[in-house]
Amino acid sequence: MTPIVILHEAETELWEAVEFYENRCAGLGLDFEREIKAALDRIQQSPTRWPIHQDGTRRCLVHRFPYFVVYMPHEDHLWIVAFAHCRRRPRYWSGRTEK
Repeated sequence: MTPIVILHEAETELWEAVEFYENRCAGLGLDFEREIKAALDRIQQSPTRWPIHQDGTRRCLVHRFPYFVVYMPHEDHLWIVAFAHCRRRPRYWSGRTEK
C-alpha cells in the first residue's frame, strides 16, 4: 500500500476536531477519529477513486461527520492536505497544495 503523509497543519486540525467532538459528547471524538481512519484506509486502498478537482486535490467524504479528507496522490505517497469541514471556509487549504 502507498504510504500516507499528513501535512502538519492537517494533523493539527484533525486533533482539534477530535477534541471538539469529544467535548460535545464523551466518546464522539473517538468515533470521529475512527471514521477518519476508515476514510484514510479507503483512500489508501483506492487513491484514484475520487475525482480530481481543479486545484489538483481529491476529496473523500467521511461517514457520519460533515468532513472530508483532502489529499493529493504522488508517485511514492499520498499527501493529506486537510481534514476539512464541508461547510466552513471553502478551499482554505489551497495554499498547502504548493508545498
